Amino acid sequence: MKYKLICSDIDGTLLNKERELSKFTISEVQRISPIPFILISSRMPKAMRHLQQHLGNSHAPIIAYNGGLILHNNTTLHSTVINNSVLEFILESCIDTSIHISLYHNDDWFVPSLDSWATREINNTKVNPEIKSNHDVLKAWKLKGIGAHKIMCMGTENEIDLLYKTLEKEHADDIILYRSKSTYIEISHKAISKKTAIELLLKQCYPHISMDEVLAFGDNYNDIEILKSVGLGIAVGNANETVLKIANKITDTNINDGVATVISELF
Repeated sequence: MKYKLICSDIDGTLLNKERELSKFTISEVQRISPIPFILISSRMPKAMRHLQQHLGNSHAPIIAYNGGLILHNNTTLHSTVINNSVLEFILESCIDTSIHISLYHNDDWFVPSLDSWATREINNTKVNPEIKSNHDVLKAWKLKGIGAHKIMCMGTENEIDLLYKTLEKEHADDIILYRSKSTYIEISHKAISKKTAIELLLKQCYPHISMDEVLAFGDNYNDIEILKSVGLGIAVGNANETVLKIANKITDTNINDGVATVISELF
């Protein structure tokens, strides 16, 4: 078999409608072991480890925050955080809005309150945040010399549209803005991507494997670059139109086990 490593996005790609791993997916990933199966997501590590446990591959590296953090055996292989000056600008821009701002660093997730936005993410990721004001988090991070691996802003579509345009105008050279939903903005450092993360992972952990020998699955805009860069980039059937157009292959939807179906066919 030409492909020696598989990487997959999680939400909208690997999980079913209950946001869980199906029995078919688990059995197929376990069947092809020891071929590395790498989870690569905008999620925090804590929201990925329980999925690794179900798949039976807790030994595999994790690529979190769209490539902002790469971990292997509890060792940090790579970390890129957003400059705190950007966070200060975001907080100032949201003063007179109802926008919820979630802040992430490594396995820490901070929310200002357990509002409906935080509750939704808890249900989606099976992780509980720490309640702490955004300004207190910023103050603590400045003292520690660290920053956010990801900033997530959630609110009404109109407020999110305005914030997106403001950030795009003022900080396009510093951050990547990703609209996972019309009411969400996920923010990461400009220098990172899923593509750069896989390239770094291959270099450090799998030097015998080339990008042409990687198979990748995805469904959304932040998956486009990696799907175009690997040997076989596969879109699930529910992917957005842009992803469907650039993919080498289209499989079934996430709720119909599209990832497991391809693994069953190719391996």
